[in-house]
Amino acid sequence: MTNHKLNMWWETARPKTLPLALASIFTGSALAYHTAPDKFHLSIMLLCLLTTILLQILSNFANDYGDHQKGSDTQERIGPLRGIQKGAISAIELKYGLIAVALASLISGGWLIAVAYQNLSDLIAFAGLGVLAIIAAITYTVGDKPYGYMGLGDISVLLFFGLLGVCGTYYLQIHQINPLILFPAIGSGLLATAVLNINNLRDIEQDAKAGKYTLAVRLGAYKARQYHIALLSAAMLCYGLFSLFTANHWSHWLYWLALPLLVKHGTFVYRSLAPESLRPMLAQMSMISLIINILFSLGLLIR
Repeated sequence: MTNHKLNMWWETARPKTLPLALASIFTGSALAYHTAPDKFHLSIMLLCLLTTILLQILSNFANDYGDHQKGSDTQERIGPLRGIQKGAISAIELKYGLIAVALASLISGGWLIAVAYQNLSDLIAFAGLGVLAIIAAITYTVGDKPYGYMGLGDISVLLFFGLLGVCGTYYLQIHQINPLILFPAIGSGLLATAVLNINNLRDIEQDAKAGKYTLAVRLGAYKARQYHIALLSAAMLCYGLFSLFTANHWSHWLYWLALPLLVKHGTFVYRSLAPESLRPMLAQMSMISLIINILFSLGLLIR
């Protein structure tokens, strides 16, 4: 395989989106360590990271494959052209790549469950959630009725990058659930949803032409920008409520250091009328999400 081919596969994996996979696991792991440091296992955290990264790559592969099959990723798209659009990767190659990553996700997820489960209920529940996560990653744009084309992608991202990512990691570490962790779990999910919204805002015109009715298409550009501000505001509110109820050290508010970045980003998006101007905002929002979650996690670990 040539270097050019490898680069095309790397681009298809969309490395700029991978911080999303890291953010929820860091947050869930930090919450677990903060709650019960004696029960924390580094191996479980690493397996959670590996599995989530593989699921994110699987989703990206499936997204490109599904959009190619439906003809929605054309030369007119504003975002970067993928390997399949450039002709560097064929549809059949991408299909086999998708299958390979799906199998790797199953193996990694199975390994994680084997290491972390404590009873039959854990085994059944997390095996089912793992299979559901793989199905959700693939069917976002693949199949006869992909839910990404019906404007349901935002809900999926909130669930899998927020509630499942954070709460699932927390539970696999210490095998209990504190209702208060729903606040940072939802906050993390809302920031991940904001990344998807930027992507959909950027591609709003091409998606509308292709019949891909994302939430941004359904709302329209102006309301989708308002929705973006609402996502950012609600996310910080969720983190703030968790700190309000639990903080006993100044470091538990450390994530507010990222507020200027968030405000600058939100202001730019709200004022940007041309989809082309949003191209760099996808990577920026992804990194801001990671920074907020890392600062939140570090704050919990400082004693």
